[in-house]
Amino acid sequence: MSKKYTHSTADVLTWNEGLLLIEKLKKDGKDVLSLFVAVSLFFGTRVSDTLSIRWNMLMEEDLSVKKSFDITEKKTKKYRRITINEDLAKYIKSTFEKIQPDNLDNFIFISQKKSVYSIQRLNVLLKEFRDKYNLSVKNMSCHSLRKGFGAELYKRGDKSENMLIQLSMIFNHSSTAITRRYIGITDQHIAETYELLTF
Repeated sequence: MSKKYTHSTADVLTWNEGLLLIEKLKKDGKDVLSLFVAVSLFFGTRVSDTLSIRWNMLMEEDLSVKKSFDITEKKTKKYRRITINEDLAKYIKSTFEKIQPDNLDNFIFISQKKSVYSIQRLNVLLKEFRDKYNLSVKNMSCHSLRKGFGAELYKRGDKSENMLIQLSMIFNHSSTAITRRYIGITDQHIAETYELLTF
């Protein structure tokens, strides 16, 4: 835990550990928190934007999952269209059916106290889950999920400057250098890339 009034940087939650966390939370009956991790990993939204999502943003009136939805980011005030991945759509649907909210206008990420989770509470819970499920991420917070989204897309993409440009547009970063630091591409990683070349 960081000391009061100090700043610590969240580490990247790897995709595999993120999927493990989703599964463990689901197995333990923490469906809302499991969906929070899933949505955060698949959308790459800031936690304040994730917490603002209501069921009607993701679900049609016939209770099918939408293909995409629009959001205006709280921090940047910029518009962003988010596509809902087919695998995630199935998870949203199954969670919706299990939770059975009484109104599509409801916020999704509601605590047992019947209010939207606070960022501080989620950060505490994520640290508890890290310890409980033996995750390797050192400094765990909601931001670790957003970083995990970026790191996985970069890994699955062509690892080029073009991919960094796309990620920097998704994240609304002012430069690819910020995105590079954000997803944990260090000088060591860059040096190791040169080692991939052989005669």
